[in-house]
Amino acid sequence: MRRGRGRTLRQREARTGLALISPTFVVTLVVVVLPLLWAIMLAFQEARLINIRYTGMFGRYSLDNFRYVLGEPGFWSGLAVTLVYTVAGTFLSIALGLVAALALAGPLRGRTLVRASVLLPYVAPVVAAAFVWQVMLSPQYGIANELGVRLLGWDRPIGFLTQAKGELLGVTVPVALLTVIAFEAWRYFPFAFLFLLARLQAVPRELHEAALVDGATPLQRFRYVTLPQLSRVIALLAVLRFVFTFNKFDDVYLLTGGGAGTEMVSIRVYNLLTARDDIGASAAQAVVLALVLVLFLGVYLRFFAGPERSAE
Repeated sequence: MRRGRGRTLRQREARTGLALISPTFVVTLVVVVLPLLWAIMLAFQEARLINIRYTGMFGRYSLDNFRYVLGEPGFWSGLAVTLVYTVAGTFLSIALGLVAALALAGPLRGRTLVRASVLLPYVAPVVAAAFVWQVMLSPQYGIANELGVRLLGWDRPIGFLTQAKGELLGVTVPVALLTVIAFEAWRYFPFAFLFLLARLQAVPRELHEAALVDGATPLQRFRYVTLPQLSRVIALLAVLRFVFTFNKFDDVYLLTGGGAGTEMVSIRVYNLLTARDDIGASAAQAVVLALVLVLFLGVYLRFFAGPERSAE
């Protein structure tokens, strides 16, 4: 009892804090850390589904899986497709979220209902959303092709999710890739909308009033007042959406199955695991994927995650 009474307040608070976080720590250790370490171990071993029971901590380690993965002809093209999909999807989702946040930040009749409807793409089940897009874009009975042929003067229906090719900024790209990028932007712009709208509502009104007194135009107010206030939120959204999109599997797989020029690295991991039963190679490819993300996160933490400087 004396020993307990002799503890300082800081020591008691530290023990209480450790007791409170210990359940979360145990869950994180079991659900995240141990499977991650197990996947890294498998990446350096010749592990297949047929011999997975004999794979353990003291197996034969080598770099054969990484040589195989990096030497495959489709790996680098899949990584390039993944980067294009990730960068374009991240940029478009944030841009659409910014436009929606600016449009709905001010007073508007039925604003609550409109804001709630903006969230529908994000909260809708991905299976239902992908099925609706497949029906909508169908060359046989899709409404997109029907409107395009009747109103926009298209010569023939477009196979948005097939092997069709198109040109963007003078570069030939698969139409299916552009379609899944559009789906990514449509489905996840509400995520950016929530962050940006919350930050817009926290911007002091005195800044806008001072800009109005100085005779600033709406474009100048956005560039010199609003955008600097949103810069850190946009940077955070960029890294979050980059990580989520880079690992994206379900959206693309449900729309195209990874075909028609949309084979992302995550889909290649799935194919190695299910079609070839090559657990070691799929784990090695997942480790490479994680290293690319770690590199990106390092750049973000180096340039954007520092302490915010106060205005002088």
